[in-house]
Amino acid sequence: MSQFFQIHPETPQKRLITQAVEILRKGGVIVYPTDSGYAIGCHLGDKQAADRIKRIRKLDDKHNFTLVCRDLSDIGVYAKVDNTQYRLLKTFTPGPYTFILDATSEVPRRLLHPKRKSIGVRVPDNEIVRQLLAELGEPIMSSTLILPGESDPMTDAEDIRDALEHELDLIIDGGGCGLEATTVVNFTGDVPEVTRVGKGDPEPFRV
Repeated sequence: MSQFFQIHPETPQKRLITQAVEILRKGGVIVYPTDSGYAIGCHLGDKQAADRIKRIRKLDDKHNFTLVCRDLSDIGVYAKVDNTQYRLLKTFTPGPYTFILDATSEVPRRLLHPKRKSIGVRVPDNEIVRQLLAELGEPIMSSTLILPGESDPMTDAEDIRDALEHELDLIIDGGGCGLEATTVVNFTGDVPEVTRVGKGDPEPFRV
């Protein structure tokens, strides 16, 4: 049975943020709000927790997790970013985008795309996430919470509790957080490529 925290979206309660991060550090799987639907996440180094997320979402081994980061300095640890990419990321983070970048050696091998050695990174515009990441001190390994057979992310914490309370360690209710997934931009080629259109405006990345 999962715990259920109601956290204020603008002034998150410090006590609950600390408890949520302890659950992550102990191998828990949590659901938390972002600026584009709810996400499911775990500690970066925890393979068992990542496997639980794959079972919940019925994902295969080819699925790419995303590193949800606090800011650009976090991204620079885990992904290779050139000057042009940095300027774009600085302009559009935080925001509802996922960026696919070449990974650095800091990323565990099992998280990389098997052929391209790339990783998805994102900086959500959400105060609860910012507080979680500040307390944790590293990215949260995450995936959009889309249930098997569905195409849209889950957006209501009570619905999430009804569906998954026996499979999660914590659900954070942060209120409504948008109905669309992120826009995905792939930076691993010669020019940026928009591979999924979501909440973020794709036009600035179309060449």
